[in-house]
Amino acid sequence: MPTKIRLQRHGKKGQPFYHIVIADGRAPRDGRNIERIGTYNPVTKPAEIVLDFERALYWVQVGAQPTDTVRSLLSYKGVIYKNHLLKGVTKGALTAEQAELKFQEWLEAKQSKIENASKEMENKERAEQKELLDAEAKIKEARLEEFAKRRAAEVEKQVKEAQAKKAEEDAENAEATAEATKPEATAEATKPEATPEATKPEATPEATKPEATPETTKPEVTPEATKPEVKAEATAEVTKPEAEEKKEEKAAE
Repeated sequence: MPTKIRLQRHGKKGQPFYHIVIADGRAPRDGRNIERIGTYNPVTKPAEIVLDFERALYWVQVGAQPTDTVRSLLSYKGVIYKNHLLKGVTKGALTAEQAELKFQEWLEAKQSKIENASKEMENKERAEQKELLDAEAKIKEARLEEFAKRRAAEVEKQVKEAQAKKAEEDAENAEATAEATKPEATAEATKPEATPEATKPEATPEATKPEATPETTKPEVTPEATKPEVKAEATAEVTKPEAEEKKEEKAAE
């Protein structure tokens, strides 16, 4: 089997890294190789390709068969195009100077194209990053609005609960006051209305007691007037028993 130009895998799981090697077609993929002519890292953006151009061109010229992936890498670096121009030189279709001039023109165009592609990729990544940031900002604003709405709803709910609680307390207080005033009203309704003026006859000291002044109640007595009266009363009391004794003696005779 002819010699092949192929990739030999290295690197961690999920982070592949390849060596571009010249190996026997009968050898396993990661087996022994003849020569290593470059590396290929597909993880980076853009992909990183390191290639020994002269050795790759030599192996292509001597008939080494590249795999499909390696062929795309060689075409990307211009090895396939350079081999095509050299074939034209050997056939006499163009001179070596013309072939080199064409190759340099192609290389410059390819380089500018790569630069433009890398710039576009950077711009695209920036735009995507900006879109992600804008989307995150919108999501954040939406979350803040939702949080504000929820907070406002909670505050409104708390206010309504407080108002309802206050209304219940007011109603309970009103019921308590009504119950407290009800027995007093019933007691007043059961008892007849009696005032001191209605129950008791109007009696004033002037009406109950006869009007007596010191001048009218007590006669005016003087020491001279009272003494003879006392003596007369005493003599009258003394003469009474004497008259009775005389009557009794006459009756006895």
